[in-house]
Amino acid sequence: VSETVQAVVAFGSNLGDSASLICWAMDRLESRSIGPLLRSSLWSSTPVDCPPGSPIFTNAVAILTPPQGDSPEAWLDFLQTVEKEAGRRPKLVHNESRPLDLDLIVWGNQTRNTRELILPHPRAQERRFVLQPLAELVPGYCFPGQSLSITDLFIGSHRMTSSGFVLLESDRGPR
Repeated sequence: VSETVQAVVAFGSNLGDSASLICWAMDRLESRSIGPLLRSSLWSSTPVDCPPGSPIFTNAVAILTPPQGDSPEAWLDFLQTVEKEAGRRPKLVHNESRPLDLDLIVWGNQTRNTRELILPHPRAQERRFVLQPLAELVPGYCFPGQSLSITDLFIGSHRMTSSGFVLLESDRGPR
């Protein structure tokens, strides 16, 4: 009997009706998950490493249970399909504005380091727009291969600022 895997996906949007796009994307992911999605609240954040003048982002995180036998690579393909369905086009500029950005952050306790996929996501532990919504769902969460919890990361990080980071909508829990 294999262990049930939980995956963490981060959602971001700064073009169009961001809140609706993220909720729609969560529904799409839930349709493929074998259980209900655990959904964070929606958060607003200033763009990080984006071109000057980029609009504010709406962010969220969800935890899902992929069907047994699914791979992180298959889910990466699925996430990219959902991004395209939401109107995302191929990048012209690094970190340009986009209607939907979906990042596979964690896949159980697995690690990957391939050209297509790095798990856990290499910058997730530095990004408040990932950590804060994830901490809302699992406050003591530790990334695979790490000993520090999200709370410890907040306390120990000098790079993480709360400026420009605001709760937009709460009580998005499982439906």
